[in-house]
Amino acid sequence: MIIETIVFYVLAVVTVASGVMVIASRNPVQSVLFLILAFFNSAGLFVLMGAEFLAMILVIVYVGAVAVLFLFVVMMLDINFSELRAGFLQYLPLGAIVGVILLAELILVFATGSIDIHVPEVVTVAMPPAAEVSNTKALGNILYTRYAYLFQGAGFILLVAMVGAIVLTHRRRVEVRRQKIAEQVARDPKAAVVLKDIKSGEEGTWKSD
Repeated sequence: MIIETIVFYVLAVVTVASGVMVIASRNPVQSVLFLILAFFNSAGLFVLMGAEFLAMILVIVYVGAVAVLFLFVVMMLDINFSELRAGFLQYLPLGAIVGVILLAELILVFATGSIDIHVPEVVTVAMPPAAEVSNTKALGNILYTRYAYLFQGAGFILLVAMVGAIVLTHRRRVEVRRQKIAEQVARDPKAAVVLKDIKSGEEGTWKSD
């Protein structure tokens, strides 16, 4: 128990420090690296709480996809961060007000005591013992049975968002010359002009096939 408590506090402190460094670091690449560190420590906290599925998803999705994407975008694109910082300073008072409100709400919740959650005594569905069901299996049973339609709807929304992003970012350039495959296939081979490779000192003529 003491070791778990020490590990919990170490991971929590590193997570908070990494989150602060994400917004405090002037180098955008370092900010993304601190963000990845915060994700890894958050995954460790989920493992300590017994939610290994959430820890796995956090590492695979956020670290493996989102954070790496941020890193490549920051490193490859030429972004003027001075303008972004100037715009950030304009909204800093509003962000400070929202942060103070959220902090006051958290203090109010913890000051009033624990929340009493009502659990019904009668269970209508037979449930196996908690030790026999893993966290991942329990979430899978709930997602694909009780919330199957909502899960499919969320997937459809993500598909629409992906297609919309492709459509919005696709630009057709008029000045680029493109081949017309249909006209090339339908042309008459006898009327085609072929360029012959003639060596220096030899005579040659242009002819059509």
